[in-house]
Amino acid sequence: MTNDESLAARAAWLSYIGGYTQGEIARRLDVSSAKAHRLIGQAHKAGLVRVFIEGAPGECLRFEEEIARRFSLQSCVVAPDIDDDDARGSRFRFAGVGAAAAKRLYAVLEGGNGLTIGLGKGRSLAAMVQNFPRIERPDLKFVSVSGSLTRNLSANPYDIVHNMVERTGGEGYFLPVPYIAASTRERELLIAQKSVADVMELARRADVYVIGVGAVGRDPAIKAHIQQVGMVSDDEWRDLQDKNAVGDIMGCFIDADGLRVDSAINRMTLGLHLEDLKGRRVIAVVGGKDKGQAVLAALRTGAVTDLIIDEGTAASILKIADGEGA
Repeated sequence: MTNDESLAARAAWLSYIGGYTQGEIARRLDVSSAKAHRLIGQAHKAGLVRVFIEGAPGECLRFEEEIARRFSLQSCVVAPDIDDDDARGSRFRFAGVGAAAAKRLYAVLEGGNGLTIGLGKGRSLAAMVQNFPRIERPDLKFVSVSGSLTRNLSANPYDIVHNMVERTGGEGYFLPVPYIAASTRERELLIAQKSVADVMELARRADVYVIGVGAVGRDPAIKAHIQQVGMVSDDEWRDLQDKNAVGDIMGCFIDADGLRVDSAINRMTLGLHLEDLKGRRVIAVVGGKDKGQAVLAALRTGAVTDLIIDEGTAASILKIADGEGA
């Protein structure tokens, strides 16, 4: 451990256990107030601090009970909306859901040895990893449930297997193919590779799945994450909109009823299918704006058993469902 790492750990103890203010920590460690602040931030980033909030506002609890009951879920966790100010950036929109998901995954991992966890992708799951503490669990395996690359074969910035391996000391297994192939022919060639087939078989045997849900929005001025990183083209996106797709799970694009839409892109997805998840424990972690319709559709697939969402999405789900008479 370097001197700065040691100071960061000491600053974390003084702050969270000792209750010291930032100024008091600075004086205690003989550093500037600005450095004390940086040390506490460094401790967070290094996973030295685990902060799980045990309580929840009453409104969130009521949402949890209603959504779990209505959609027959094993559990539903609704994180309070922390900040809806776009000027602060997207990181804050996923903070609450990320913290709630980290707490739930930590509890899942504590409950068993030698677990294999199937992991999806996205900003919500990335926020979960950011809030996950460092633990020593070399018995764990983390495996991608969908292609780990973009179409130009660059790494998906929100593929979280590597980061979970860093946090736990477990083993990581990537699916070394694009999230969505460029053609059905390319998909057939890639899926036939032994290395790909082996990882997919491991993913099918996972004990628990933690996945995200993407939204297919209608606003042409707002590009979804998979558009921004080049996973789908603008033409393909317009086709999905024309086919009334509202969301995607592991690259499977679905309509408001949770049914796979008849689009060419659904025949080019590389990874597990929704059918592979049926009857398994599937924790969907969803944060961000305007996800209500997509999450509702995901619930209607019957694949999701546990749901972690933010307060705004919870309200949106119930409002849409009530409006449809669901």
